[in-house]
Amino acid sequence: MDLAHPSPPRPEPIAPTLPRTPIERRKIGVVGCGAVGSFYGAKLWQAGQDVHFLLRSDHQIVRAAGVHIHSVAGDFQAHPHVASRPEELGPCDLVLIGLKTTANAVLAQWLPPLVRPDTLVLTLQNGLGNEAHLAALLGDAGILGGLCFVCLNRTAPGVVRHLAHGQIAIGEYRRAPLPRTWALADLFQRAGVACAVAPDLEQAHWEKLVWNIPFNGLGVGGIAGYDAVRQGGLAGQTNQTRTLPTSELLADPRWEGLVRDLMIEVIAAANALGHALPRKLAEEMIARTRCMGDYRASTLLDYEQGRPVELESLFLEPLRRAQAARVPTPRLAALCAVLRALDGARTRAHRPAPAADPPGGALTKVKSTQDAPG
Repeated sequence: MDLAHPSPPRPEPIAPTLPRTPIERRKIGVVGCGAVGSFYGAKLWQAGQDVHFLLRSDHQIVRAAGVHIHSVAGDFQAHPHVASRPEELGPCDLVLIGLKTTANAVLAQWLPPLVRPDTLVLTLQNGLGNEAHLAALLGDAGILGGLCFVCLNRTAPGVVRHLAHGQIAIGEYRRAPLPRTWALADLFQRAGVACAVAPDLEQAHWEKLVWNIPFNGLGVGGIAGYDAVRQGGLAGQTNQTRTLPTSELLADPRWEGLVRDLMIEVIAAANALGHALPRKLAEEMIARTRCMGDYRASTLLDYEQGRPVELESLFLEPLRRAQAARVPTPRLAALCAVLRALDGARTRAHRPAPAADPPGGALTKVKSTQDAPG
């Protein structure tokens, strides 16, 4: 989630056309149907698009009852096609990726059945490196990235609460915008989604990180306490499980100071990497965030509900790039250390205890399995 993104001047309108389909109705596959995928997929379905959800765990519920969007702009229900296997869905004109980046490993299996040589693949995932991951799997010709500026929560299978905002910005991976980029923006706009075209996708990602890193990171890191986040380590075991929403981070001058410090570090890293972000962006984002109230960003909800946190794309990869550019980032380094420690402590806490040897026999090893996310 983010609150600020400059909308570039739009050139003359371009007739909206996507590959191989001369009519307006497109076959759109949605991979990763949590809050983001379900919301934007439902909006496109509402606009008359041929939308297909690829679901694993919730496919029976969504197939039977559809997707319920409880929105500040008005509630509605969508009934997209539902598939539980990628082969069942088949090739698409457009694939939207709403999957959490912690589950990116499944894309190598899920995407090939959905993609033709002319299919566009738009990732709406958080952080850095997602377009590169898709390009490594599929080639970079059809890869685009999108940034969502929206407050959403998935409250139950097939149920999404839309709290505020909803606009997106899209851009080409390692290319300037093309006619198809503007056409895709038109597709979203016709679905009631404000959509801007980013002239530089990588810069847009860094701009969003200016908000995401402090409010997602400190919201979870707050569990360890202020001193731990400043020093970059856990002081013993923490029993607190409640994360810090935006309102609490900005109500305490100490936490607000860390928010500001992190924003300035991210802006400095972006500039060192050739992405011109003004220092005043930090104050603008803080001011806009005060209007959000008691908002918990997606990373906070993931942590509270025991789901994996997007450490790599949201925190560790930006830190590595900042360090490679020789930008001092002591606050970000300390935050990453705390988040890794919290994640490791939680993993150890949920690790099954070794089974006792059976009477008169040796311990038998059992191979564990983990379900792919859906």
